[in-house]
Amino acid sequence: QVQLVESGGGLVQAGGSLRLSCAASGRTFSSYAMAWFRQAPGKEREFVAVISWSGGRTYYADSMKGRFTISRDNAKNTVYLQMNSLKPDDTAVYYCAADMTDGIKLGPVEYDYWGQGTQVTVSS
Repeated sequence: QVQLVESGGGLVQAGGSLRLSCAASGRTFSSYAMAWFRQAPGKEREFVAVISWSGGRTYYADSMKGRFTISRDNAKNTVYLQMNSLKPDDTAVYYCAADMTDGIKLGPVEYDYWGQGTQVTVSS
């Protein structure tokens, strides 16, 4: 089992920045690909970014490229999402997820473990 706990969400003005963290415990964190998803009210869960176990591969949703950066520190069992130039449309609950197969996957159903989410609200 893997437990994931997100933190770092909050209220920020448009154009501002936030850094989300996801702390993992349980099985070997460095074996997993880690991803961030988000879900706005009334919408489906949406892929944001993914990073391979080594950190050598990353992939972003088109609307996040150039604004968001995913990274990880395997020594700290933590994955991060740096979010810059935030827009009101970025308002959502942000979830981290772990994939035991270390693939670059975009679908929520392909992930094995999920955190409880952290709320990000961007005001205009």
